[in-house]
Amino acid sequence: MNNLKGKYALVTGATSGIGEAVAKMLAQMGVNVILHGRDDKKLQTLKTKLQRDYNTIDTVCFDIRDKKSTIEEVSNLIKKYDIDILINSAGLAVGFDNFDEADIDDWEKMIDTNIKGLLYVTRTIAPAMKKRDKGHIVNIGSIAGIMGYPKGNVYCATKAAVGMLSDTLNIDFAGTNIRVSCVEPGAVETNFSNIRFKGDEKKAKKVYEGYKPLNAEDIAYLIIYILNVPEHVNIQHALIMPTAQRNPYILSRDKE
Repeated sequence: MNNLKGKYALVTGATSGIGEAVAKMLAQMGVNVILHGRDDKKLQTLKTKLQRDYNTIDTVCFDIRDKKSTIEEVSNLIKKYDIDILINSAGLAVGFDNFDEADIDDWEKMIDTNIKGLLYVTRTIAPAMKKRDKGHIVNIGSIAGIMGYPKGNVYCATKAAVGMLSDTLNIDFAGTNIRVSCVEPGAVETNFSNIRFKGDEKKAKKVYEGYKPLNAEDIAYLIIYILNVPEHVNIQHALIMPTAQRNPYILSRDKE
């Protein structure tokens, strides 16, 4: 069953990690994919790669932390395309410190990307979806938004905001055919930890030692399933964890 072929999707943060994996799978499903990122060279490389076999149609390069450029660029997109699917994948964790020792600039990056950037993109697209009475918004949350952990402080708070925003969007879209889903992963091995630890590869690698974490494709498969269910079905929240991890604290690592 393929209910997605021919639809139009905007994927934010499409040049790496979960965003890239979702973009590839959507293209494989025959979706017209619009790739977003901050690095135009990476965007064009991915577009070229996908267009060899699939149906990626456009790229858009801007920093979602910049309200003015985000609203302008997304407004231009919705003039060109009827966007059926929005994947809010752009997000990051920066720093891993006790609250009283944290770098406030790190907080700003996370708040501006994970919350405000998501809001700018979604707010710009939502009226067009509502006018057409159709659309599906998928937000990438986290187990961190459900259960906090030491030194997670502001990152956990931003992902809790994503989860609550998803709930309230579903309420605000009541009476329409617009669906909102929040996918909440546990440990996923992408460049997430490299960014969190600011390029310290030893620290990043240690996060995933001794067990099999999820990968970006695992999350993408779940997102495709959520998007592909019949239109009368709205999967509002989906928590996905590695088998070795039951919550942020219960993680079974191999004994050395």
